[in-house]
Amino acid sequence: MQNYLPILSRCPLFQDLSESEITTVLSCLNAQIRQFEPSDYLFFSGDTIENVGIILQGDLEIIKENLAGDRHIVTTLHPSDIFGEGIVCTKARISPVTVKTKTLASILYIPYYKILSVCSHTCSFHTKIIYNMMILLGEKNYILNHKIDLLVIKGIKEKLAAFLLNMQKESGNKQFTINMNRNELAEYLNVSRPSMSRDLSSLKAEGIIDYHKNTFRILDEEKLTSYIEAH
Repeated sequence: MQNYLPILSRCPLFQDLSESEITTVLSCLNAQIRQFEPSDYLFFSGDTIENVGIILQGDLEIIKENLAGDRHIVTTLHPSDIFGEGIVCTKARISPVTVKTKTLASILYIPYYKILSVCSHTCSFHTKIIYNMMILLGEKNYILNHKIDLLVIKGIKEKLAAFLLNMQKESGNKQFTINMNRNELAEYLNVSRPSMSRDLSSLKAEGIIDYHKNTFRILDEEKLTSYIEAH
């Protein structure tokens, strides 16, 4: 566990806790590590979830399927990211999504009731964990609302504009790197890859954006914003 402490320090659940404090609280939470192969399923839509997961190594995909069986990537998760926290805070704890590994992965599992219940020692570390959990739920709700905003936009260029401008805002820089390949980005935006690639090339040709692989740079923010305003 000691090798993973720098990663856990970046996890929002352990915000403002030192590595020694994280070590102490992990024993209180009965945390356990499990290993997964690429393309393993951690759980499926409809499963009952009993644990919160934190990625120590590897990448995961959060997948949503509609009634027709169409697959849609909700998001991609990376080391220090947490998942399942919104599900375990519901009464039924039934997952609306499927979680799958993209790579070899190590996951730290924490029983949900251990997080939500103050331990017998009533340690300040655990109280901080509960506080951080509440902040996490609020942040995830904000992200979900942004995702809904993207999905209701009809045009592909408009979706790309909204996505790229939000990524710029999050990074605080006009140049940023996304953690999705073209197929994953198309699934995330719920559009076809050929059409998305065509519109990306068009935005680049117009001098509005530039990109190389997964690194993007916004060259004309005003013009890019105009696509959203037109929507």
